[in-house]
Amino acid sequence: MSVVIVGGHDRMVCQYKDICKSCKCKAKVFTQPESNLECMMGEPDLIVLFTNPVSHKMARIARTKAAKSGAQLAQSHSASCAALKNILREKAAHEEQ
Repeated sequence: MSVVIVGGHDRMVCQYKDICKSCKCKAKVFTQPESNLECMMGEPDLIVLFTNPVSHKMARIARTKAAKSGAQLAQSHSASCAALKNILREKAAHEEQ
């Protein structure tokens, strides 16, 4: 499963990637605005949007990308490791059903 994380804290990028790797997911993390963010996201299965530490423009791009590509969108106000783990666990449990 491929995951794109939009938002979050710069200092936690490695931790986000490690969590995704432990859940057998490929991850891309964007904590800062990129000039071509929508194209850089690719075609993920899941977009995780951390809404507190993200710009409105990045949030809008993530929501638009999810709607266009059919990727699932998971939003969390908190950008903690625990929040990401919960999102990935829920996604995995939902896929098993």
